[in-house]
Amino acid sequence: MSELIFLVEEAPEGGYTARALGESIFTEADDLASLHEQVRDAVHCHFDEGQEPKVIRLHFVREEVSGFAACLAESLRLSGPVAKPLFPSFLSILLRKG
Repeated sequence: MSELIFLVEEAPEGGYTARALGESIFTEADDLASLHEQVRDAVHCHFDEGQEPKVIRLHFVREEVSGFAACLAESLRLSGPVAKPLFPSFLSILLRKG
């Protein structure tokens, strides 16, 4: 194996988690420096000597939630009185699809 990719996410309770793609490797740490050490150690333990990947790539994933409906409402409010009546019907379409 030439490369192994880990998906890294911020843990809800603090710190980070890292999960390998295509391998059963998972680790966690309180900070990024520790996470790098934990990932290297987990990879070393998982593979036989000489079978370890040459490159370990950490792919940081961050999930963000935006208040789309609130942003839309504000933009419609700023668009003037003609746009205001459209908002409730547009929002109901969004909620039905979601």
